[in-house]
Amino acid sequence: MTEVSSLTGRLLVATPALADPNFDRAVVLLLDHDEEGSLGVVLNRPTPVGVEDILEGWGDLTGEPGVVFQGGPVSLDSALGVAVVPGGASGEAAPLGWRRVHGAIGLVDLEAPPELLASALGSLRIFAGYAGWGPGQLEDELVDGAWYVVESEPGDVSSPSPERLWREVLRRQRNELAMVATYPDDPSLN
Repeated sequence: MTEVSSLTGRLLVATPALADPNFDRAVVLLLDHDEEGSLGVVLNRPTPVGVEDILEGWGDLTGEPGVVFQGGPVSLDSALGVAVVPGGASGEAAPLGWRRVHGAIGLVDLEAPPELLASALGSLRIFAGYAGWGPGQLEDELVDGAWYVVESEPGDVSSPSPERLWREVLRRQRNELAMVATYPDDPSLN
C-alpha cells in the first residue's frame, strides 16, 4: 500500500460533478485522514434544531446560526463539537476539554462542563453525524474528480452564512477553481 499524505485540517469541496446528494455543494473539514481512512464534518449543512435543544449549556457558546449542523450521513445520533481556540496554533497549552486537530481548530469534549471552555473558545459548531471514508476510499474519490482539496481557514468552521460557504471557499482560491464558484445551481437553466 502506498503511503497516504495526510489531508487533516484541509477542506474537501464537492465538485459540480459529484452526484451523491449527501454532498451536493458540500464543504467538508477533514478532522482525521490516514491509511486507516478519513473522517470529517460538512460545514455548510445547518439544521433547524437549536444547539440548546439537544446540548444544554452549549448553545450560548455557538455562533450564529446557533443550530446543529448535519456533519454527514454517518452516526446522525452522535454529536461532535468543533471549535477554534485563538492562539491555539501558537504552541500554548491547549485548554482542558479541547484537542487540537489542525492549527487553531480542534475537537471539543461535549461531556465536559461548557463553562470549562467558555473563556478559551473563539467559535464553536456542533455537528450531528460525520462524513467517513474507509481505507483508500477518499483517495479513489479524489482520483475520480469528486472533490477539490483546498486549505482551510479558521473562519470556515464558524461561517455566519454557511449557505454561501461553497462559493466563498472556491472564490478565494488563486487559480482556476475561483471560476467554479460561478457554476450555476441548475446548469440546465443556463
